[in-house]
Amino acid sequence: MSGAVVADFWFDPSCPYTWLTSRWLLEAQAVRPIEVRWHVMSLSVLNEGRDDDPEGDPEGYLWVPVRVCAAVQHDHGQEALGRLYTAMWTTGSGDWIGDLREALATAGLPVELAEAGMSADYDDVVRASHAEGIGLIGDHVGTPIVSVDGGRVVFFGPVVSRVPRGEAAGRLWDGTLLVAGTPGFHELKGRPHEEPRPD
Repeated sequence: MSGAVVADFWFDPSCPYTWLTSRWLLEAQAVRPIEVRWHVMSLSVLNEGRDDDPEGDPEGYLWVPVRVCAAVQHDHGQEALGRLYTAMWTTGSGDWIGDLREALATAGLPVELAEAGMSADYDDVVRASHAEGIGLIGDHVGTPIVSVDGGRVVFFGPVVSRVPRGEAAGRLWDGTLLVAGTPGFHELKGRPHEEPRPD
């Protein structure tokens, strides 16, 4: 997209709020000159070494989808990763990440990549991509991280429970860049979280 600002989006594919933020970014892309590029990060990596388990994942299930995403990012690139991410949340029941093989097929990717979820073969890719995103902002945040134009503006979130559409998405983009790009700005919070409300 000529003249577009690049928005690099780091996400853990298991987070429903991050999914809604990603859909907002695509809505904003339709009304603002934005080119979205997709990158993996991992809540499992972020929370390593903590005494508590903020994600409630003692079995390590959250590694499975992020490893599959890392395999796609590594072997097929960020556009394919974006297609897979969409398919993960829109194939099947739509409540949470569905069947990974079905999502891979829907995204036009080899279904055998689902096997990466149960191995550590792509863990270095997960960790490197995660470190790149976290390195832009710090490990005091979670998923997602957005970096605009190579780090000119970097922010966590915004965390939304509903996806703004059309010009409302564009206004949230404008406002987020204004706030996050203000020298000395660190944090802004809204009301307590509502349950995610995907369309």
